[in-house]
Amino acid sequence: MPRVRIEPLRAYTIEVFTKLGVPHENAEITANVLIASDRRGIASHGVARLVRYVDGIRKQTMDPKAEPTIIKETPTTLLVNGNAGLGQAISVKTMRKVIEKARKMGLAAAVVRNSNHYGIAGYCAMMALEYDLIGFSATNSAPLVVPTFGKDAVLGTNPIAIAVPADKERRFVLDMATSTVPRGKLEVYNRLDKEIPETWATDEAGHSTTDPGKVLKNLLDRAGGGLAPLGGAGEESRGYKGYDLAAVVEILSGGLSLASMGTEVYGRKGEPPDVCHFLAALDPAAFGDTNEFKERMDSFIRMLKNTPRQEGAERIWIAGEKEAEAEDRNATEVDVDEPTMEKLRTIASELEINFPF
Repeated sequence: MPRVRIEPLRAYTIEVFTKLGVPHENAEITANVLIASDRRGIASHGVARLVRYVDGIRKQTMDPKAEPTIIKETPTTLLVNGNAGLGQAISVKTMRKVIEKARKMGLAAAVVRNSNHYGIAGYCAMMALEYDLIGFSATNSAPLVVPTFGKDAVLGTNPIAIAVPADKERRFVLDMATSTVPRGKLEVYNRLDKEIPETWATDEAGHSTTDPGKVLKNLLDRAGGGLAPLGGAGEESRGYKGYDLAAVVEILSGGLSLASMGTEVYGRKGEPPDVCHFLAALDPAAFGDTNEFKERMDSFIRMLKNTPRQEGAERIWIAGEKEAEAEDRNATEVDVDEPTMEKLRTIASELEINFPF
């Protein structure tokens, strides 16, 4: 897989957005979120998503110039209208306000309506770490997940991210879909012409399938089937837990914002999708001493990592550790698969801008 230098890739991505009318600050924020995903080894949400945003702006389901506006505000809460803008810019700007409130009040939360796809959930959660806060981020999404014992997709992949500071150990960063995998993972497998495991998705009849292209087409056409909830289909592997977690995300994002939930998200063809987010931050100092809390986190992380390992296992990981190590390896270059490179070249040609690779 080609290795691509980050700074030219970032500059190219910013230029794509500004050429489409996105203000420079919002273009920079969105490019940073995409690059951060690739650096952390999450190719499904990196620059491969650029095509999606270009199409959204062209089809007017994303407003390139939109800025988030506050509908309701208290000392600890925000209700925000994203005005159908770029989800990354909307969520990052909202999270900045959440962090500001949490530093004053000990905790704060925001719900956002009328947004778009915001990239990896972990990005906004990790923003809180800079201030030794615990960050929380969740979002609903297009209906891609089949409820336990259901046949049609009703819920989004509805990711949850929680970022917790530590002292000398790696920070604890949980960033997970409430489905077996996010749709982007199927897109990666489809681009690489690879089969998916049988536990990941179902076809239009509700049966397991290894064909990612078929699942993606069925989801696009709303022909039935979709991703399985975390744990898989049925009760045997307790997939209803992932199903219910996804429902909780719908309640916190679409429910609290009095906006779209379930099949209502992306429910009006040709119109903005009304994606909704939930963002929160909590200050450990509101409960005790922050340094002591971070030291306790270190002790807990070492407890987990030093657990006797099963035969053949080299190490025990904590949430976000693999991604953090990938980020270190990818400080100046990231992997970009050739199908994605070809799409980036096409975008550059269409917009008449230089492609630096």
